[in-house]
Amino acid sequence: MSNNAHPTSGSKTEPTSNARLHLAKRVACLCLLLPPLAGCGMNKVYKPEEPTYDYRDRHPLVMAEAQTTIDIFPHLIDGGLDGETRLRLHDFASRYRRFGQGRVTLLAPIGGPGSGLTQRELDSVRRALAAEGLGEALFVSTYPVKDVKLASPMRVYFTGIKAQVAGKCGEWPDDLASASSLDGWQNRTYWNYGCATQATLAAQIADPRDLVTPRGETPQDVETRMRAITALRSGGLSK
Repeated sequence: MSNNAHPTSGSKTEPTSNARLHLAKRVACLCLLLPPLAGCGMNKVYKPEEPTYDYRDRHPLVMAEAQTTIDIFPHLIDGGLDGETRLRLHDFASRYRRFGQGRVTLLAPIGGPGSGLTQRELDSVRRALAAEGLGEALFVSTYPVKDVKLASPMRVYFTGIKAQVAGKCGEWPDDLASASSLDGWQNRTYWNYGCATQATLAAQIADPRDLVTPRGETPQDVETRMRAITALRSGGLSK
């Protein structure tokens, strides 16, 4: 029998070079897929959220429904209120007409030095508010004095839109420095930093709606514009 006879179907043959190359490629691909698959069962740890360090973000100014209150110490002159008290009540009434709603409350003190306010003074304040157009919305009541050593004013307030700090000042969630830990060593602004400045700014805002939308432009002054253009053409602005 010739030595070149083909092997029978049951005999084994050695893999060819193409088969070995194909097997090597499959093993390489499997090795590349193993690392990503191995990470699927691990717990991921996310970076904690960075705290807010800017005081304007920590204590933002907002427009809210709040009380606008004034304390007055009325003084009668020739049977009427003094000018300073009338001016304060006028400003209060003007603000109520712009931003207030509902009733206006007038509280008189009882149980302290200021409780000696006469009925004439109370009636004078009531008439002054009525003259400003707040007579129908006015509600008169009393409040107890907590500290008899202090002067007790009349208190007038209403509820309406007002600019104020979103949170409350005076909160200290962390110590400024601690000897037992590294808290406070990061050279960062403390939590209450800037809150008083924001509260002062809110008190100075004439129109809280400016925090939401800017005001529209006022009508142009044509005469002032023409004088400026004429002076510019004649060289008057350069002198």
